[in-house]
Amino acid sequence: MKAIIQDRFGPPETLQLADTDRPEAGAGQVLVRVRAAALNPYDWHMLRGDPYVARLTGAVGLTRPKSRMAGIDAAGQVEAVGADVRGLQPGDEVLGFCPGSFAEYARTTADLLVPKPASLTFEQAAAVPMGAVTALRGIRTVGQVQAGQRVLVNGAGGGVGTFAVQIAAALGAEVTGVCSARNVELVRSLGAAHVIDYTREDFTDGRGLYDVILDNVGNRPLSGLRQALTPTGTLVANGGGSPGHLFGAMGSMLRLLAVNTFARQQLRVILPTAPAGPTHEDLLAVTALIEAGRLTPVVDRTYALADAAEGVRHVEQGHARGKAVVTVP
Repeated sequence: MKAIIQDRFGPPETLQLADTDRPEAGAGQVLVRVRAAALNPYDWHMLRGDPYVARLTGAVGLTRPKSRMAGIDAAGQVEAVGADVRGLQPGDEVLGFCPGSFAEYARTTADLLVPKPASLTFEQAAAVPMGAVTALRGIRTVGQVQAGQRVLVNGAGGGVGTFAVQIAAALGAEVTGVCSARNVELVRSLGAAHVIDYTREDFTDGRGLYDVILDNVGNRPLSGLRQALTPTGTLVANGGGSPGHLFGAMGSMLRLLAVNTFARQQLRVILPTAPAGPTHEDLLAVTALIEAGRLTPVVDRTYALADAAEGVRHVEQGHARGKAVVTVP
């Protein structure tokens, strides 16, 4: 099969299209014929082995990538199922977490897949897993957003942010989205009652107070973020950081958790999504919102499989509008 592989840590150019053996479905496993795969910040972190401290933990590999096959989100059709797999059969259309999804075929476990909503194209469905699950955890699980609360989403025009705005609005919150000028109308159309252009206004100036802030960017100091919270508000941190950092976002998250020990406000982080955590229930929750018409993936760009490196570079630059997706013929 054709697949995007990486034999060493490095920039997007390290990714290469190559012929490789098609995986087989073992016991409890599912082989998926990939039709589309989303691009995530996760992908360039894995590609670069960034932050470097992650190499020491074994999360990305020590001297070379832990996984030779790139990609994690996918949508496609079940090609084969292994022994002990229930509820899935060849031909079923699915979405979920499939390590090595930048390929014609990817192997995963049944608990990391759910049926694809019929209303979605494969490109839209591929955009769902990591972005929507992270948003769901940030808004509902960690932020515990309730109807009537004032919620601010920093990075509202990005892959996680576009989902987060919709989920918070679906829960009945009054949502403020922070984004660039080109995304203002998009974020408003997703359900934000208020939109702040970060190039013209600083939401941490203390003029507005929020019950919950989901920070997807990490471009504001913790002191400023706390100033924008109510006295008992909740800050939920999701990533931030850039290539080449020794600790990257992990350092800021550790500082946040240390301050939380002494703070009246609740300072929280989103735990990693796939492949760790109760992702099957989360995937079912987001697809239920999609089927109810409360959640719609935003796909900004698509790339051919051979151009996956270009897509990773676009996402790494940090200005993606919604999700970028690789299509697999």
